[in-house]
Amino acid sequence: MAYSAADGEWVQELLAGLGPLTLKKMFGAGAVYADGLMFAIVDDGVLWLRGDEGNIARMQAAGARQFTYPTKDGEHASLGYWSIPETAVDDPDEAVEWAREALDAARRKAAAKKPGKTKK
Repeated sequence: MAYSAADGEWVQELLAGLGPLTLKKMFGAGAVYADGLMFAIVDDGVLWLRGDEGNIARMQAAGARQFTYPTKDGEHASLGYWSIPETAVDDPDEAVEWAREALDAARRKAAAKKPGKTKK
C-alpha cells in the first residue's frame, strides 16, 4: 500500500464538488472522510469507495473491482471498498456522484452500528 501527497491532492480536486474532505494516513494508504465518516480509501493512485447492498451491484456493473490485500498466510482478504469506475477517474461530476453513493453507504453502516455500553 502506498499513499502520496499527490494522491491526496488528486482526490481533493476530483471530489471538490462533494464538499470539505479530510484525508488521513492509514496503514500506508489514505483514508478519505466527509462529514466525519470514512467513505473512501486512496491507495497507489486508485480511489476505492465504500460499497454495500445499496450500491455494489451498480459499481460492479460499471466495472469496479473490490479492494483486496495479501495476508501474512499468503491468502487475500477483501474490504467493503470498490474501485471508482474508470469513466469517473477524470470526470469530477461523475466521481462526485459515485462518492455520494459511497458516503451514503458509510452513513448506513454508521446507523446500523449498535451503541456501545457506557463506561461507569
